[in-house]
Amino acid sequence: MDTFASTIPLANALRGHFTRVVLPLWRGPGFNTALQLPYEAVSAKNAQPLPAERYRAMACARQLFVFSQAGDAAHAQTLFDSLMHTFQDTRDGGWFYSVDAQGAPLDTTKDLYTHAFVVFACAEFGRRSGNRDALEVLHRTSALIQSNFAADGDLFNSALNADFSAVTATPIQNPLMHLTEAWLAAREATRDNAFDAALRHLADAIAENFVHAPTGCIAELPIGADDNRLEPGHQFEWFWLIRQARTLFDASGLEAALNRAFGFAQQYGVDKETGAVCASLDENGRIKDATQRIWAQTEYLRALASHEDAATLALLPRQIELFQQRFLRPQGWYECKTPAGEVARADMPSTTPYHLATAFDALPRR
Repeated sequence: MDTFASTIPLANALRGHFTRVVLPLWRGPGFNTALQLPYEAVSAKNAQPLPAERYRAMACARQLFVFSQAGDAAHAQTLFDSLMHTFQDTRDGGWFYSVDAQGAPLDTTKDLYTHAFVVFACAEFGRRSGNRDALEVLHRTSALIQSNFAADGDLFNSALNADFSAVTATPIQNPLMHLTEAWLAAREATRDNAFDAALRHLADAIAENFVHAPTGCIAELPIGADDNRLEPGHQFEWFWLIRQARTLFDASGLEAALNRAFGFAQQYGVDKETGAVCASLDENGRIKDATQRIWAQTEYLRALASHEDAATLALLPRQIELFQQRFLRPQGWYECKTPAGEVARADMPSTTPYHLATAFDALPRR
């Protein structure tokens, strides 16, 4: 039996668990019907929401993506309406980072990570539903990112204050990666060529400022920054992203770099016995943070599924089995584990279904 055929039933089992367990959790006990928002997290013990201290726009947007992709049009519409009514800053523009337990603005920072996820979620919702308001939000938020978050060298600052008058955090890798993801989704949803140019410029800037030349890895901080780190999960995530529009990224050299980064992350960041991916490495491949976070495992699955080397692709069925055994449970999932397999974080955050959904969607189907 070839790798593709042997992987299908394993992938279907993951998708079945997601449909039977994860989605109902966030339609039901994980959803605050009074505020019409997903709770930040639910307890792994009883699947009840943890006491609410805040609700984040990014979490709402991720859930909007998940339920849009799942074809739950009604719940997706509810989440889109909540995103608009709860997190939109109608005075200064853009999106609040969070609101408090009563739904009032809490952290009014204008955060690139949040804005990227608004674009990403609205692209998925708009593409699947035809909702013109969502596509308008996509374009408006993208334009705001380009005008208000712009930094030197085609990069974008990570955060500004509420009225965009002061930069509070300079460019770092993770928001830029999710902006790449968002603009790829926007390009697909709108067929607007303007996103092609934006993606090319961004890819060139990332290649110039974040690629660690010896390994090809994309570092978390600009090259040369103190205490930099390389996250294996992000190498796998970038590996998959760049393959979604290869011709756009040809000139940047990112694909060649990430081919090397995949090998480095796999060699030093994946446990040989358990298949679990660690949180971070230093530039020599030594483990800096051994925590095994579920999102990094899902990105390894997605990267393996998109790999063109037959020997690497052949690892996918076994990796799915290892992931299922170590990180899924009948009532949900384990968010973080130690190398010894102990649970390092007991709750289940509302942001994780996005990682599960994107990974499982990339796995083979009948």
